[in-house]
Amino acid sequence: MAVDVEVARLRDLDVPSLRARWRTAFRRSPPEHLPRHLLFRVLAYRLQAEHLGDLDNDCRRLLDETATPEAAGKNAATAGSRVTELKPGTILGREWNGHMHRVTVMFDGFAWSGTTYPSLSKVALAITGTRWNGPRFFGLRQKPSDAKSESESRS
Repeated sequence: MAVDVEVARLRDLDVPSLRARWRTAFRRSPPEHLPRHLLFRVLAYRLQAEHLGDLDNDCRRLLDETATPEAAGKNAATAGSRVTELKPGTILGREWNGHMHRVTVMFDGFAWSGTTYPSLSKVALAITGTRWNGPRFFGLRQKPSDAKSESESRS
């Protein structure tokens, strides 16, 4: 039976029937305080997860570690883009318009051409004259398409 048909059948069940389905699905009684709409949603999720696959461990960990849906979304957006940890004294190099630019990581920012900048993005702006994502400009963060292909190859 198609998942959407099974979910539609759940929608028509009353609270006692949803509780009975819960006992069948989870092999225990549902929490007494759960209202009908939450019983339905959890059961519908369970059906979909059984037929289509559940969340992977990285997604579960992300959701478990966040307090709100907004925070989960923000964390998910940054999870795919890796940024290398930079220690003071590290020298980053980037060629731009035929010139090699070297930036030194300091305790209080990034030194380039005799000036200390608060962020790599400010250094990239000084070098190029246009706004850049600093970590991406210096090759510390993957492009979104690279991050997607890497995550797909791990699956």
